[in-house]
Amino acid sequence: MKMLNRSAISIQLKQPFVDWINSLDGEDDEQVTLAEVNLEATTYLMPELEDEEALEDFVDERHFELLENELLSWEDDASLWPADMDRALFDEFLEVKLSFMVFDLDEQAPLLATVLDEAEAID
Repeated sequence: MKMLNRSAISIQLKQPFVDWINSLDGEDDEQVTLAEVNLEATTYLMPELEDEEALEDFVDERHFELLENELLSWEDDASLWPADMDRALFDEFLEVKLSFMVFDLDEQAPLLATVLDEAEAID
């Protein structure tokens, strides 16, 4: 087991995000629930953080990028996204859970990184 020099955040959706998702579909399409969308959360590795204040600073700096990625996972047409992509919308749409310590339990495969552009991120 290897301890990584990273912290991680797990992002879960809140009901207003689910309401936005459901507004994208036609009336005849099946609606998703909060429980369904949160069966799988997105996890982001980030620099090691010392405390909750450091997390707030990080989210303040990166909220647009995180929100954009979460929206892209549901709709690639940015014209259908909410108009104000500010921190208030981030807080309304997303819940952040922090893990200060991150461990790699895979002792066989080395960690690899792939840089994704917007087109690849939604595939």
